Amino acid sequence: MRRKAVVSVYHIFYMLMPLLFCTCLFAGELPYENRFKFDYFFLNAIRFKQKSEHNQAFNSFQYLLRIDSTSSVVLYELSKYYLFLNKEQLALNALRKATFYTPNNFEYKLALANLSRELGNNNLAIILYEELIKGNPQNLELYYCLSDLYVKQQNVNKAIRVLNKIENSIGINEDIALKKSQLYKLIGKKKQALRALKYLAEKFPTEAKYQIFIGDFYLDENEIEEALLYYERSKIMDPNNLYYFVAMSNYYATKGKVGSAIHKIERALEAPTLDLGTKLNILGKYIENLCENKQDKEAANVLFETLMEQYPQDKELNRMYGKFLFLQGKKKEAKFQFQAVIEAMPEDFEAWIQLLNIALQEENSDEIISICENALIHFPDVPEFYLYEGIAYSIKKAYQNALDIYLEGLKIISTDDILLSTFLGQIGDLYYQLGNKEKSFVFYEQAIKYNDKNIVVLNNYAYRLSLTKENLDKAKEMAAVVVQLQPDNITYIDTYAWIFFQAGDYSLAKFYIKNAISKDTVVNSEILEHYGDILYKTGDIDEAVSKWQEALCLKEASNGDTSILKKKITDKTYYYEGTK
Repeated sequence: MRRKAVVSVYHIFYMLMPLLFCTCLFAGELPYENRFKFDYFFLNAIRFKQKSEHNQAFNSFQYLLRIDSTSSVVLYELSKYYLFLNKEQLALNALRKATFYTPNNFEYKLALANLSRELGNNNLAIILYEELIKGNPQNLELYYCLSDLYVKQQNVNKAIRVLNKIENSIGINEDIALKKSQLYKLIGKKKQALRALKYLAEKFPTEAKYQIFIGDFYLDENEIEEALLYYERSKIMDPNNLYYFVAMSNYYATKGKVGSAIHKIERALEAPTLDLGTKLNILGKYIENLCENKQDKEAANVLFETLMEQYPQDKELNRMYGKFLFLQGKKKEAKFQFQAVIEAMPEDFEAWIQLLNIALQEENSDEIISICENALIHFPDVPEFYLYEGIAYSIKKAYQNALDIYLEGLKIISTDDILLSTFLGQIGDLYYQLGNKEKSFVFYEQAIKYNDKNIVVLNNYAYRLSLTKENLDKAKEMAAVVVQLQPDNITYIDTYAWIFFQAGDYSLAKFYIKNAISKDTVVNSEILEHYGDILYKTGDIDEAVSKWQEALCLKEASNGDTSILKKKITDKTYYYEGTK
């Protein structure tokens, strides 16, 4: 047993020698005691990392940085942990230092370039990739990254020049030719775009699909007969090329011959030599073409049915068909497809979201609740399911149920300030509906703390403060922020007007309520009632009664409580909320 232990230690030692050597490049300038300590703790840090004891490894690397703050290898290792912890800026700073202290290290500089690109610092990334290419001219992946960055900066000509360098190095290939063609087309150089495709076809004269690429280019340019010429060339070169049928389908669709277009696609979809993934790709491109040309999508349903007969158990097909049916507005049929996916694969998150989306559009509260409850069995850490279930209960006025589900959902929200604010605001609303005003206001305060631009919370809090005539100055400030953010929302302007009303400033209240009503031809009963209240206070009694009568008609139509409103009309007098 002792022999095995000794072998294991030496094995680790020799495995780590290159890394230890790297540390000594900078640790060599340390005093002997510190250099020894550095090497010892570095070896321990690597051991921890290899055993997946990452907390200990991370702490050890941080300690090593206190011994030698210029150690590039330690900075590099720490950058990986910072990325794991979603601390991108710390990772970027660590990589900057690692590259500064060891400027010729390919791995450090590449990591810095990649992270800079991910964080959108394209200028720095370009400089780094250009430096990397100088030292590694054979690394083609660097050229691709640099070209993509130039495209992001809308410097397409430079992107093309980079692709030309790759082409000069390895010769013409499909990937480069297609990229160049797309980029030339992007800047309006259509002749060069076409030339890139033709060079590719000339280089590979027996490859039928390159003839199709050229045909597709002409079809996009609406040179339909020229496109047909190249499609027919591809058929002569390879009569069994199934993509010929796709190309011809697009050709017929462009000419408005829907029947012929479908027939060609059916030929491809019925081919036993093609796998389902390829067939779905073909069908997807056909549908994309239908959408781009704003053509009737109904015909494609036949193609889906063809595939459904071939692959009745494939859930990816159900999902894709469901999306397509939903796109056509066939919600009931789409729902059936998504339910088929969930029954077979209840862990399929996308299918649950699609079902929820349909229920939300149909405003079916019971179905929303059912979907969310069942989805939470499989996805208990997804806050959106708690959110929408709570909203559905609120619509049904089952306030306690809604509160319970929100409080449960609150437990799984961590650092998302906007989402946390939304939950806290909903809880504030529910406590108010349940008669607990004090607790409601506490939650409103918390919601604003996490998102001071949460307009729903700011509006509701301001309005409810105004009803109690508590802290009207604060209510006015919050309502002003809301109106500034949403100047055309009549509900929010109404709140602002009502606060002025409660403060006794009837002139400003009238100004804002008239402004709210002028924004929209459809005004709800509450706004009309408020308008009548304000008119009464400004002395225009007859006009006030007229507005109250308009509000009464709308409220009766929606089965709302009309008792106070009727009393106002009968007595031609303003009564505040809560009047018996």
